[in-house]
Amino acid sequence: MLQNEKKQSFIALGRFLSQFSEAENTRNESVLGNDLFFDDFIKLINLSQSHNGWYTPEQVYFAINSWAEALTEENIEKWLSAYASEFEKTEKTEKTVALILAGNIPLVGFHDFLSVLITGNKALIKTSSNDQHLLPFLAKYLIFTDENLKDKITFVEGKLENFDTVIATGSNNTARYFEYYFKDKPSIIRKNRNSVAILNGKETHEELEALGEDIFRYFGLGCRNVSKLFVPKGYSFDAFFQAIFKYQDVIHYEKYANNYDYNKAVFLMSNFKLLDNGFLTLKEDSSYASPISSVFYEFYENIENLQARLETDSEQIQCIVSHDLTQNSIPFGQTQKPRLWDYADNIDTITFLLTTK
Repeated sequence: MLQNEKKQSFIALGRFLSQFSEAENTRNESVLGNDLFFDDFIKLINLSQSHNGWYTPEQVYFAINSWAEALTEENIEKWLSAYASEFEKTEKTEKTVALILAGNIPLVGFHDFLSVLITGNKALIKTSSNDQHLLPFLAKYLIFTDENLKDKITFVEGKLENFDTVIATGSNNTARYFEYYFKDKPSIIRKNRNSVAILNGKETHEELEALGEDIFRYFGLGCRNVSKLFVPKGYSFDAFFQAIFKYQDVIHYEKYANNYDYNKAVFLMSNFKLLDNGFLTLKEDSSYASPISSVFYEFYENIENLQARLETDSEQIQCIVSHDLTQNSIPFGQTQKPRLWDYADNIDTITFLLTTK
């Protein structure tokens, strides 16, 4: 199948997804397959929370909108143009790539799925038990746009067999299992990572408000969610708490509220000093991974030492958010809107798939 045909299938999928939003689902008659897929997709979105309690309609719609914005012809062309010479040099040998997907946020494994197909390979997919419905639905839509994709996409429930390469995402514990089990296969094994924000006290109200999006989107369950703040000595959190007050309704969601109550109680019983606004606790801690409903913070004395620290700990960090305080930092409010060329763990999946024998 020509690469251009694959591009067109994903562009068609992007147009399909662009019809759906939390505010209103608007049918565009020029979109392919609406008679078969439009109503069923709305039903699936509405059922998602029954499949996974964290997948509220708001969060699912956000994930859908993010992919609708990414899967445009302009974005796909820009993304793949960087690999033009690699595509030309690559032997047309089709590989079967096993994908072991996470399920912490909706469609978290879609980029790997896209990368495998766009490089001319077959995807052998084991979904997480927490996210078993969204990706198979989108795969059916892609097959509708091009029936040649039917033989390129396989979902499995049991043991993975007959594959050439592996991309697996899990915790630090499961990563050790993956590394042992797939030791004889070329692989990308992803472990736990967290994202951090660096503040200097000069942030605007709008920037701190946008930081709240980086913290609370998907209830903080993603590796791109900010779970740690670095702040200068003597920093006052008053402006931060004022700015994130707009996210107070998160406490009305039962699963989040239960985590807030539990984690706060554990911290208090351990006599930890907390800053608390009724829906988020801040705890001074050197770790990067904070529990749901809590963000850790740490003071820094100078930005150069902090940059060195973050470089040393780079394998634990997914994103760094700041107002240009460090190289390659992401603007406030943008962590959950990665572009097609923003790779998880900074591992170029396309290059891996094109160059692995």
